[in-house]
Amino acid sequence: MNLIEIRKATIADLKELQKISIQTFTATYAAVNTPENITNYIEKNFNAVQLTTELNNPNSFFYVAISKSEIVGYLKINIGDAQTENINKNALEIHRIYVLQTFHGKNIGQLLLNEVKKIAQRTGVDYIWLGVWEENHRAIRFYTKNGFVVFDKHIFTLGNDEQIDLMMQFQIQQQ
Repeated sequence: MNLIEIRKATIADLKELQKISIQTFTATYAAVNTPENITNYIEKNFNAVQLTTELNNPNSFFYVAISKSEIVGYLKINIGDAQTENINKNALEIHRIYVLQTFHGKNIGQLLLNEVKKIAQRTGVDYIWLGVWEENHRAIRFYTKNGFVVFDKHIFTLGNDEQIDLMMQFQIQQQ
């Protein structure tokens, strides 16, 4: 059995995070968006300076999933003013769960989501929320299966294309 280790990411993981971001974003969205919009998004959001800024933000946290000493996916969560929407300060946002396509179906996304739920319990937030593209049916099924419900929608702009993200949340039951 292949064990997956999850650990907090550091700046030393920058190149791997960048590689996974580009590969995952491209694999998920390239077939249904223009090459220009994909390229521009990647250049703006996954360049070394931008990812370094995110890694150094005290209200953003990255966790990597490692299989056989290879980083195969990662999780980015935001709290406080790092959240991409100002919904509730006592919430935690899942900004990204990215898993390399060759590792889909191997429970890595579930392990990363379980990590978020543990962090949410420890930090005492009211709920976890995220935005997911309304056409990303695989992700919507995954989050729904894990107890997330749609509570709103917002516009996500990819280059010159306005798309609808479903905003989903998971209520935390504090013990």
